[in-house]
Amino acid sequence: MNLQHRNNVQLSGAGPATMMFAHGFGCDQTMWRYLAPAFADRFKIVLFDLVGSGMSDLSAYDPKKYDTLHGHASDVLEIAEQFAEGPVVFVGHSVSATIGMLATIAAPQRFAAHIMVGPSPCYINDDDYLGGFTREDIDGLLSALESNYLGWSSSMAPAIMGSPEQPELGVELTNSFCRTDPDIAKHFARVTFLSDHRQDLSKASTPALILQCSDDIIAPVSVGEYMHRTLPSSKLEIIENVGHCPHLSAPHESTTATEQFLQTLGL
Repeated sequence: MNLQHRNNVQLSGAGPATMMFAHGFGCDQTMWRYLAPAFADRFKIVLFDLVGSGMSDLSAYDPKKYDTLHGHASDVLEIAEQFAEGPVVFVGHSVSATIGMLATIAAPQRFAAHIMVGPSPCYINDDDYLGGFTREDIDGLLSALESNYLGWSSSMAPAIMGSPEQPELGVELTNSFCRTDPDIAKHFARVTFLSDHRQDLSKASTPALILQCSDDIIAPVSVGEYMHRTLPSSKLEIIENVGHCPHLSAPHESTTATEQFLQTLGL
């Protein structure tokens, strides 16, 4: 299997350790254009698209394999095995933070650190857990997405991006959503928004930085605080920012927080 073709793997930088960057739902690897270059002087950089997203091989999207996030996590491990050098720092946005966590649980010896940007192990409120949505909210979101994907994308993407002072970023995310194959997007959305990996948090031993925006409609601060309490080795960093994509709308703050965290680990 040609992993480079399957996941549109792009390599740059050089160093004794590797940073892998994984994008969120409806996005692709170009979303890391402000963050990844800041580390290319001392890390090997591995950018890739999740199968079904960006310039990945859409024919490789197997609904059965990707019916859980474990399918994408297995892809991460394959990419790390073939392209990474030395210990891996995994940087995952949104659902890819959970995908990365599953990969670190499966192969903890491979990963030195995990940067989680806007993560959420479960989007649905449950007793005292505040995930940000009721089950009815999620059902309504999925119904709207499945009945009119392009219309849903046009209305949701700017709200997800936030950053009202930078409207061009909302347009970029809208266009990214609209480029995604609708059938794949509908399936991946259901897998993403109905997943619940809270029980896996305690199994993750890799040191983790949780980058949490102060105002995020997808992953509220309560989720970041829950993850920080539950992850065995984690640091929570709140970035003053509106939206779900601080690596695009607050790249300096995201880079600084990541750099400081890696320094504490000697990376």
